[in-house]
Amino acid sequence: MDISINKERAAAYGMTQDQILSQIQLQFTGQVASKYREAGHEMDVTLLYPEDKRSTISDLENMKVQSPEGATIPLNEIAQFKEMQGPVSLLRQNQQPQMNITTDVVNRDLSSVSKDVEKALEEMNLPEGYRYNIGGQVEDMVESFSDLAKALIFSIFLVYAVMAIQFENFLFPFIIMFSMPATVVGVMLGLFVTGIPLSIPGFIGIIMLAGIVVNNAIVLVDYINILRGRGMERLEAIVEAGRSRLRPILMTTLTTILGMVPLALALGEGAEMQQPLAVTIIFGLGVSSIFTLFLVPVVYTYLDDLTAKITRRKRKEVGSDPQ
Repeated sequence: MDISINKERAAAYGMTQDQILSQIQLQFTGQVASKYREAGHEMDVTLLYPEDKRSTISDLENMKVQSPEGATIPLNEIAQFKEMQGPVSLLRQNQQPQMNITTDVVNRDLSSVSKDVEKALEEMNLPEGYRYNIGGQVEDMVESFSDLAKALIFSIFLVYAVMAIQFENFLFPFIIMFSMPATVVGVMLGLFVTGIPLSIPGFIGIIMLAGIVVNNAIVLVDYINILRGRGMERLEAIVEAGRSRLRPILMTTLTTILGMVPLALALGEGAEMQQPLAVTIIFGLGVSSIFTLFLVPVVYTYLDDLTAKITRRKRKEVGSDPQ
């Protein structure tokens, strides 16, 4: 209810707009008249009219306003009333007025819905001084993905550091890390086939894969080095390592994949929450294992040739040194 004070009529009774609004506030919202102190506690004493005199629009229209001379005047004689639509409450943040709009996501993933909302907002010509910000679950999702991305980078670094320490070589861990790009292909393929969007459980599965997928490559590369240390030629060592290590690679891969199948099928109430994690691990590990048997030996060959060229070049430089 919008109250418009007729300043001319109010002035005729010797009243100002502020005096009238102050009396309206006293009757309908109350005013702090004093403070009550007891035992170190302080409470506001608020004057407010009884509920039966401030509950309807007619109570507002028939409200009596007292002039400075003591006269009692009905409010509808010096004011006009108009019903208007407005917000239930006024919200502010950093002293800026704001309006919150909330909604639920049904039969769609949060990421695609937020993209559609942002696209619609970008197409709107908002007046100057107006801006929008998407918060809630979308804001939490962005922050979570950012934190998980940092965790993924840190986990890859730790995996490489551990392998470099164990191999006592910086080259062999680099060869083994080539099994990780194949993991991304498997993860994207799995999410596309199952129609599951990438979520936080799925991202956690990717972080887990950073430490799982290198196991097969470690077994293969380590055995190649062992065979070459026994005097076997490089190509022969690669073929022999692939043949003899195929069985343990398949065993470790299949046990992990089959153990994740019940979770990937989302059997049971609430199991769909962890389904993206299982799908990520199954497809990522499966595709990576296949690529490991073909890609890692190729990378091993190329980097071994590169290392041999660099070593020969250094030997020539040392041999040509007059000292």
